[in-house]
Amino acid sequence: MTADLPDVTEAAPPIVRGEPVEVAEGVFVLHDNRVPLVPNIGFVVGDRATLVVDTGLGRRNGEYVLAQAKRLAAGRPLYLTTTHFHPEHGFGAEVFAGEATIVANRAQRDELARKGPGYVQMFRGLGPAIAEELQDVTFVDPDFVYEGRAELDLGGHRVVLQEWGPAHSAGDQTVLVDDRVLFTGDLAETRMFPIAPYFPPHDTDFDGGRWIDALGGMAALAPEVVVPGHGELAGVTLLHDIREYLEHVRAEVTRLRASGASADETASVLDEDARARWPEWTNPEWIGLAARAFHAAG
Repeated sequence: MTADLPDVTEAAPPIVRGEPVEVAEGVFVLHDNRVPLVPNIGFVVGDRATLVVDTGLGRRNGEYVLAQAKRLAAGRPLYLTTTHFHPEHGFGAEVFAGEATIVANRAQRDELARKGPGYVQMFRGLGPAIAEELQDVTFVDPDFVYEGRAELDLGGHRVVLQEWGPAHSAGDQTVLVDDRVLFTGDLAETRMFPIAPYFPPHDTDFDGGRWIDALGGMAALAPEVVVPGHGELAGVTLLHDIREYLEHVRAEVTRLRASGASADETASVLDEDARARWPEWTNPEWIGLAARAFHAAG
């Protein structure tokens, strides 16, 4: 499966760095700095508790994020949630066990149980720097599991956790803070082609149609600040842009499939087309995988 993934062998090591930056009152982000396999990580600091959103890849990154969380929390209890199970978002959670109350949606918990070991092996194959971060990684179960929607009152900040999957993954969830700041996970990226983890027969939970619907639902929330899984912070326009791209891919795949084009032919046409339409976006390797997924869905 690694042959289908972007080549990150020459990229900077996937290490979370820097200091959290306040993007709204009491809401902080550790920026990814556009380093591959480093996510944007969030902290919501309330009067009674602090929530951490995502952990980074592996134990070392998790320890760094935990240290930042403890500093911001100043002795207040900690919560941790992850936007989805993929390694750079949640495979540092083990260091939070016993230090924070871990909250997850049921679909994400179950997806980690099904796919976690396989994704460790796949990501280790991406290069020695990544393999090093995943050495001896272990998985932990959440302390609290919800379905659909859950709310956290941190004291002065209201957080809504909302399930949207299957879309990018089977267990996608967003984190909405005070109806103003939305953490999307990999349902949105800035200046990047949306990540389409369609790896048959191992992983076929990508659902482009539901992803399109999810983006519409997220846009209807009208957040002032959108924190994507990767890339720079943005506004609600980002959600419309990603939706427009996925709708375009779906429409073109439908047209080409109806004309008798194979999955390979369709992926090739869409790759050339999308690169021309969105020339400023990076990671074009995901275009063909999205096209294949829509083609298989009929």
